[in-house]
Order: sequence, then structure tokens, then C-alpha cells
Amino acid sequence: MTRFAALYPATAHTFLPALDDDVTLDDEAGHHLSRVRRVRAGETLTAADGDGRWRPYAVVSVRSGAVDLHAQGAPVVEPPLEPRLVVAFALTKGTKPDLAVQKLTELGVDGVTLLSTRRSVRRWGGSRADVAVARLRRIAREAAAQCRRARLPEIDGVLPVTELRGRPGLVVADPAGEELERLHVPPGGEWVLVVGPEGGFDPDEAAALTSPGQSEDDEGPTRLRLGLHVLRAETAAIAGAAVLATRRAIREDP
Repeated sequence: MTRFAALYPATAHTFLPALDDDVTLDDEAGHHLSRVRRVRAGETLTAADGDGRWRPYAVVSVRSGAVDLHAQGAPVVEPPLEPRLVVAFALTKGTKPDLAVQKLTELGVDGVTLLSTRRSVRRWGGSRADVAVARLRRIAREAAAQCRRARLPEIDGVLPVTELRGRPGLVVADPAGEELERLHVPPGGEWVLVVGPEGGFDPDEAAALTSPGQSEDDEGPTRLRLGLHVLRAETAAIAGAAVLATRRAIREDP
């Protein structure tokens, strides 16, 4: 059987807290499967725990707002991709962060970090930030179900960009940066793509991003060119993740 849930012939994909043999979904997921996806008894779907384990299930019965499932095979571990890929982008206005998180999830990133910068137009703080991050986690979960991932991305923030100082594997989106072909796989096994606001980082923030990494092998951040024009923050985040995704490979355990 394929190791990836996305390649398994199934009608739909969902997430469960535990991959038990018999499962009844009578929550929001059950409502979605029964009333929106309109799954039927006898069909097959896949379910994951969000940490990489997934399992095929047969739909036993469907009721209003609820679905009964029975496992059709043992749990499978979806192999991670390497290097890990985290995207840290500056807050933007309106629903643009929603769009960015949705598309980054579809592109397979391992994490998304929201950055507060001095030139960001939008400001989140306190309870407002907690509510906004919770909403983005729901969006990521929905997107992960749509693209049939077994691993949910980590959604973090809101952090000042200066907290990225010295972090290994930084890749800063920069119109004057290097071509993708010259980008090396980081020694620590993780890329952190940093996307600033459309006005750019202020001098203190820019200085924080030029600090060398914590490893002797890490000479500091790489500048990556995503094109010759100025991109909106959400566009740069998506475009950068897309090109870096082409350089990732399936990690084969020894």
C-alpha cells in the first residue's frame, strides 16, 4: 500500500484524535462528510492523526451529521519530507493571511510563523492574536484534509522578526538575492523562509536577520530571489514555498 494518504484511492480525507478500528464522527468533521461531501455507505476514506499516521476506513453508515467508520488496514506512517520547511511571513491586511496559510498547507510546509514587523500595516496583540491564530489553525486543518496530508503544519505567532536572530537555515526573500539553483540544503535540515512586509524590514530587523546561525557550519541567512518585481507578502510566501518544495525529498529511514 502507498505510504501517502493522498495517493490512496479514497472519496475523502479527515483527521481523528486516534486511529481506532471503529470510529463514529458526530462532530464538525461528521457534519462535513455527511452533509457537504455526502459520503455514502460502502465508500472508502482515509483518516490521519495529524502527526503522520493515517489509515483507510470503510464508511459503514451515514446519518444526519454523523458517519460510522471501520478500519480497512493497519495504520501507515507517511514519511516526512526533508529538509523541513517553515515559512515566516509578515502580517498582512484582511483575509490575506488566511489565503497564505491555506496555500502553504497545500504546498506541504511543516510550519507557518506569523511575524510582527515595524512596517507591518496590520497589528495583532493579546486575545486578538490568540483568536486569529486559532482561526488559521482551523484553515490549515481544512486545507490539509482537502489535499490529504497526514501531517498538520504547526501555526505559530505572532512573533517579532528579531526572534529569528541566529536561527539556522534562514532563507530571506530578497529581489537582489541568489538564484534557487545556488541554494544549499541547510546543515540543520530545515529551511526557514522569511518574508517581510512590502515596505521591507527596518534596519534593526534587517540586522537581526544577518546574524550567523548557531552552528559553526551555518554562515548566516541566504538571500533568495523570487523574481524581479516586488511581491506582496502573501504572494512571496506562497511563491517561495513553491520553489523550495521542488528541492525537497522523501526522507528514507535507514
